[in-house]
Amino acid sequence: MPIDRPLTLSCNSYDVTAALLDGTVTADGYTLRTQTGADISRLFEQVVRDRAFDVAELGFTFLARTMSADNPPFYALPVFLVRRLQHSTTYINVNAGIETPADLAGKTVGEFATFGHDMGVWPKGIWADEYGLSVHQSRWIVGGVTHPMAPMDFLTVRHAPGVSVEAVPEGQTLGPMLESGEISALISALPPAGLGTDATNVRRLFPDYEKREADYYSRTGIFPIMHLVVVKRDLIDADPGLARALFTAFEAAKSTAIDTHNAGGTDAGVNPWFAQLIGPNGQLVDDGRWDYGVAKNRHAVDTFLRYHHDQGLSDRLLTAEDIFPAELMDT
Repeated sequence: MPIDRPLTLSCNSYDVTAALLDGTVTADGYTLRTQTGADISRLFEQVVRDRAFDVAELGFTFLARTMSADNPPFYALPVFLVRRLQHSTTYINVNAGIETPADLAGKTVGEFATFGHDMGVWPKGIWADEYGLSVHQSRWIVGGVTHPMAPMDFLTVRHAPGVSVEAVPEGQTLGPMLESGEISALISALPPAGLGTDATNVRRLFPDYEKREADYYSRTGIFPIMHLVVVKRDLIDADPGLARALFTAFEAAKSTAIDTHNAGGTDAGVNPWFAQLIGPNGQLVDDGRWDYGVAKNRHAVDTFLRYHHDQGLSDRLLTAEDIFPAELMDT
């Protein structure tokens, strides 16, 4: 039966969610109580540990980890709020003798926050597919990059058997460890301090990352997914119309952002390399990479889930059918 109470929704205020958060766009037949997530890590903790919201933004890796529960708490909507190509997110010490990802074998590599954050799963998987580098071949240290951070303990930390993973020593951070050579490389959603200055021993693994990312996207069609939208599973089980109404609302909010830009409004950030994707008439080029729905994103979704399983982060190989409600599989 339809949900007859307001539904709580929390996500960051992106261009593609602004119209939903300010009430310009609504979910037909439902009342939404919305709020923004001021700190994304805190939002994820509230969603996973406290089940604090009915509908919320969540990192793909954290959603996948909840699927190991006897009764998984969430369905995902095929609504992808954060996506990013990955060749810019690995940093190296210039004295470590690293030219390609294959050279990370035998090296100690830092990873931001936890083994298997969203922007860690993707590059490790890509390096395995394209350079033959297994996570077993490196040693891993996880923690803060520029500031010490407490472990993300709202989900069980896990990794493939035989993979060496340690926490950063108390009081230390990964950025200075990379600069000093204590670690040889770093995979991180956050860049280390001093990147791009002459006074640092740190550079990106791929200085020409834009060219490599364009090549990767053209070859694979994959625009890596970081964050998506989740809904409490019991609500969708109780009300089969809810998933479609929410999906339609998020689609409408994204369309509003694009229309606003094309009408001469704000510079919507719905495309990577924004300046390069503006057509000669000033309109956004619609190349499909920001599309929602299962069909156009099936390859990217299943690739992420394969990487997640290969890296020991999920008990079994999940598929799109495991994470999306049946009524949205036709989107």
